[in-house]
Amino acid sequence: MLTRVCLILLAAVPLVGSDWNPRLAAQYLDARQKLWVEWPRALESGVPCVSCHTNVAYLLARPALRSALGESGHTPYETALLDGIRARLDRNSGTALFPSAKGPLADQIFGANIVLAAVLLAMDDAQSGHGMTPATERALERMWANQVRTGPAAGAWQWTALDLDPWETADSAYWGAALAAVATGSAPGGYQSRPEIRDNVALLKSYLAGAQSSQPLHNRLALVWAAEKLPGVLAAPARAAILEEARGKQETDGGWSLETLGAFKPHAKAPPAQGSNAYATAWTAFVMERAGVKGTDRNLARALGWLKSHQDAESGYWDASSMNKRYEAGSMQIQFMRDAATGYAAAALAEAAAR
Repeated sequence: MLTRVCLILLAAVPLVGSDWNPRLAAQYLDARQKLWVEWPRALESGVPCVSCHTNVAYLLARPALRSALGESGHTPYETALLDGIRARLDRNSGTALFPSAKGPLADQIFGANIVLAAVLLAMDDAQSGHGMTPATERALERMWANQVRTGPAAGAWQWTALDLDPWETADSAYWGAALAAVATGSAPGGYQSRPEIRDNVALLKSYLAGAQSSQPLHNRLALVWAAEKLPGVLAAPARAAILEEARGKQETDGGWSLETLGAFKPHAKAPPAQGSNAYATAWTAFVMERAGVKGTDRNLARALGWLKSHQDAESGYWDASSMNKRYEAGSMQIQFMRDAATGYAAAALAEAAAR
């Protein structure tokens, strides 16, 4: 009993020199992943699937939190998610990944999943420092084999379009293509320079350049991140212009609103979201960190300050609600946007503290 009390007290105390609580953030995120890897809907393919909201942000944030907390090795949930990705690398259609998916949606789900698989495995390899694994090689090969080759989307991938902002709309294919560029640039061993992918990379860069002007700021921020990983994706003046646009849309309290990252389609059944928003602020700060914006940058410093002051003191999360609909209280889905906000906020703050 005494040990349990001590652990609870320890969890409630931020790390020395910190004014946010990375331990509580890690506990919230780990607890959500525990629920995810047990959730029947996430296990349709037999292993835990990976989502843009709950798992991508987690797998990006957890290495930074691990460093901040002095931990070593993957959590059981990182292992379950990454092993699940590896176990499905031989599945080459949407229905193979999700048997209930039908028609065009099956192809869209497949396109999104193969890009997410590639970027998450490539980044895990890069973090390990042990070079590229055979599984990551297969994930990247599958990604390029399914790249759209003709038409207005040439260079991108089919992407889930369910009218669900910000990751599952017609525009979200651009966000996904930016992540494919992150995967290509993150893969170890000079992968991005391999001759056999030269034409694929050129087509990807052409798509990202040609479709940029029609994209919401949310997706163009992903392009800024991609540019730090894959040279030639975005010219320096264009990169600076996107970051300056983001700075100009910052709220007076240091955060960003969802509207500033749009324009997004109005959803009549969505919970109201006015003023600075945890997801919008966390995503923008995360990209600025990944883009190498210095900690002395006034806008980034104010954003990090906003995030520090908006962490839930008891449960460790940053609260955010769906942009699309109201979910039933207590449902898995009601916390999806909170999961994303918490993952990107924790990653941004932990990486800023490590500089």
